[in-house]
Amino acid sequence: MAELARWMGFVFGLVIVVATFSSVVGTIVLPKGLRSRISYTVWRAIHQPFMAVARRIRRYESKDRLLGLLGPVSLLALLGAWLLLFVLGYALVLLPLTGDDFTTALRLAGSSLFTLGLASSPREGATVVTFVAAATGLVVVALQIGYLPTIYGAYNRRETLVNMLESRAGEPAWGVELLAREQLIGGLDSLGPFFADWERWAADLTESHVNYPWLLSFRSPYPLRSWVVSLLAVLDAAAL
Repeated sequence: MAELARWMGFVFGLVIVVATFSSVVGTIVLPKGLRSRISYTVWRAIHQPFMAVARRIRRYESKDRLLGLLGPVSLLALLGAWLLLFVLGYALVLLPLTGDDFTTALRLAGSSLFTLGLASSPREGATVVTFVAAATGLVVVALQIGYLPTIYGAYNRRETLVNMLESRAGEPAWGVELLAREQLIGGLDSLGPFFADWERWAADLTESHVNYPWLLSFRSPYPLRSWVVSLLAVLDAAAL
């Protein structure tokens, strides 16, 4: 019965490794927004406490400062969740291959995944798994490092026009204010290129926020500026 339980754990561990790797690929590698149960669970686990605390804060600037941490903290929590799931999965895979207890298998999996070299096993099957675990750890961390510049590059492109809009439409942005200021300075003729820039901005926003939905939780650096409000202001101005 004990041996059967070990091999059942092997299958369960293999499922965890495959599911986690699928989450990594779907979130970071594929240029298409695929729903990942692991990513969604981590997001909900981080999002709910942040929102519960934010509801108790009355001052908007303080609330905005708190929610500004939601995106970065969620990304770091997701990386930690991936690594912990890989450690657990590889430990269950190693359990019947090494013949040791779960604590020893967990130590071997952690040592292999983080390439620490603190533990090893003389058995051939376990050696193969430890090599795969070491490669997995390097790939996941490397992908996450490469993922962050992409995220922040798209974030910077999003915020550029939002910050430029403040001088034209006020803070927070308002479509009527945009038209009124342009009329006062005689700049209504410049609205054609202005709307063309925002059209390209909206197309880039759609592509980046569909492929990298974590960007939705990244707020503007200034409390009274928001890419959502800014886009609404431009759309209102165009409609008027």
